[in-house]
Amino acid sequence: MPDVSADQPTAASAVRASSLGAYTTLRLGGPASTLTVATEPDEAVSTVRGAARKGQPILVLAGGSNVVIGDDGFPGTVLLLRTRGVRVVERGAGGALVRVAAGEPWDDFVAHTLERGLSGLEALSGIPGSAGATPIQNVGAYGQEVAHTIEAVHVYDRDDDRMRVLSLPECGFAYRSSIFKHNDRWLVLEVDFRLAESAGSAPIRYAELGRHLGVEAGERVSAGQVRETVLKLRASKGMVLDPEDLDTRSVGSFFTNPVLSAQEWARVQDRLVDAGEPPSWPAPNGTVKVPAAWLIEKAGFGKGYGGTGGVAISSKHTLALTHRGGGTTAALLGLAREIRDGVRGRFGVVLHPEPVLINCSL
Repeated sequence: MPDVSADQPTAASAVRASSLGAYTTLRLGGPASTLTVATEPDEAVSTVRGAARKGQPILVLAGGSNVVIGDDGFPGTVLLLRTRGVRVVERGAGGALVRVAAGEPWDDFVAHTLERGLSGLEALSGIPGSAGATPIQNVGAYGQEVAHTIEAVHVYDRDDDRMRVLSLPECGFAYRSSIFKHNDRWLVLEVDFRLAESAGSAPIRYAELGRHLGVEAGERVSAGQVRETVLKLRASKGMVLDPEDLDTRSVGSFFTNPVLSAQEWARVQDRLVDAGEPPSWPAPNGTVKVPAAWLIEKAGFGKGYGGTGGVAISSKHTLALTHRGGGTTAALLGLAREIRDGVRGRFGVVLHPEPVLINCSL
């Protein structure tokens, strides 16, 4: 994701945008009517208020890593959030409360916390995007999710035209979801994380990570070792941004892992026959979570599938749909529909997209 530079709009300025693809990791999306950059929270709030007064739609973009924008672009104001800043606001009882600006690049923030002897985010290393986007999606990977460490989210409430601080319960966190997702009411300005003052990691929760670290679930290693291992794992799957690697031109995982009731899981098992037993793990209230990547591959969509229209499944990871160059959002969504319909036909399971879809639909 490019930072603001000489050839981009400056803070508090507004220009016509030629393509929003320049501001997303997919490198897809049509133009915005107006593009505005905010480097301070009050600039962001003023831009949102101004759009509301004019009755204009507004789209907030920071890292652009979890959004799919239609080929027609966005018929309103796009706010590029470029706020920066990390500070410790409280210490005590072996932990620290760290406040991060919404526009701060996420992986830079993770690295910053580890450099200062704070653990709790190490398994979330290498995830593209901004810190402010993480509560929206309840970003998670390798057994950690931000809901484990978020204490509060500072927001501008568009409905009541005031600043608010939402506590952890008020955020409504669920699997890859929160009250912020698909809800224009909230503009995330800062996020508070409660982290441990320790060189040791949080307990390892994810089997794949444990295998690569050589430890069992529940054990701890150094937080730095977890970060290094996670970065290598993500890079092997094309999940660490690299301008030379087209497999990283994606939104990461395009589909969420389906969570099935006991009855739905039984029906899926009845359809397996030649597919073999899928990996699965228990979820709350007697449900079962099944890897979407396994379902996709067993439905006939392997790594590298596609290739027409400039889009294809990543050659490294079945869950990532990639833009190989010269493609369109319409082509990407066409591939996503083909995969979704194929999985539904094979297993009776409906996959749901993980990214936010703007001016387009699946």
